[in-house]
Amino acid sequence: MTTPRTPKSPAHFRLPDPPQREPDEMTQYDHLFKTGSSHYLALHFGSPETTLVEADRWMISHPGENRSRARRPDLLIAFDADPAAYQANNGYVVSIQGKPPDFVMEVASISTAETDVGAKRDEYAALGIAEYWRFDETGQYHGARLAGDRLVDGRYIPIPI
Repeated sequence: MTTPRTPKSPAHFRLPDPPQREPDEMTQYDHLFKTGSSHYLALHFGSPETTLVEADRWMISHPGENRSRARRPDLLIAFDADPAAYQANNGYVVSIQGKPPDFVMEVASISTAETDVGAKRDEYAALGIAEYWRFDETGQYHGARLAGDRLVDGRYIPIPI
């Protein structure tokens, strides 16, 4: 699941803080961070010095990209990454990290469900994100409680669950 990293020199670049979430969008906090699960994921997957387990910060392909194309994944995992660059940039910049995240998950909410299964899926494939998962506690918004895709030849193929 790891994507090879080609580091780029981190030019001085910082993304803006993400906007406040709507109340219906706070499920990712309840499921991923309230219990400290992100910390345990980082320990499970690798070294905190090179493994990012992060959420709700901007992700873009390069500093000059139109900010309207930026996304804020509910969870991203990147192996062989530079956590200091992530912090300095206030988010994940693919060209500065030298690779896309290896894994992204979106947690369903009524305001983001359609985008999660449509535009985000296409954009994450174009960025080269190896695995894209969707979690929907009820199954009401994404059509299933859990669904995942693996990137094969530039296209997402559903992962049998």
